[in-house]
Amino acid sequence: MPHLNLEYSDNLPELKVDVLLLRLNNALLASGQFADELDIKSRAQAFANYQVGTSLAARAFAHVRLAILSGRTEAVKKQLSAHLLEVLREAIPAQPGLDIQLCVEVLDIEREPYAKLHLPG
Repeated sequence: MPHLNLEYSDNLPELKVDVLLLRLNNALLASGQFADELDIKSRAQAFANYQVGTSLAARAFAHVRLAILSGRTEAVKKQLSAHLLEVLREAIPAQPGLDIQLCVEVLDIEREPYAKLHLPG
């Protein structure tokens, strides 16, 4: 825990996804909310088929969905969201002629039924 999913439109060719995932993981570790860096899992998926709004103008998006175990305050969730949004902003600069939306969503995973098993190599 936590699980981070990055979804983005594939018209962001300059995006270095591997670097961005590492930066997002580092931001989560630096938050002090997650004790072991090994617990932070992230993945990314680009979308070739998407529509932002109703205009045919060039538009793009990047959306982070962070799932964490329940029990954290709204203030902590807001802080995590703000830090991750800042990492996105730094990794995806404005581009002339392209309207880009960046967003972060923080979700709770019920603590009681969550199960995990670590198989060290």
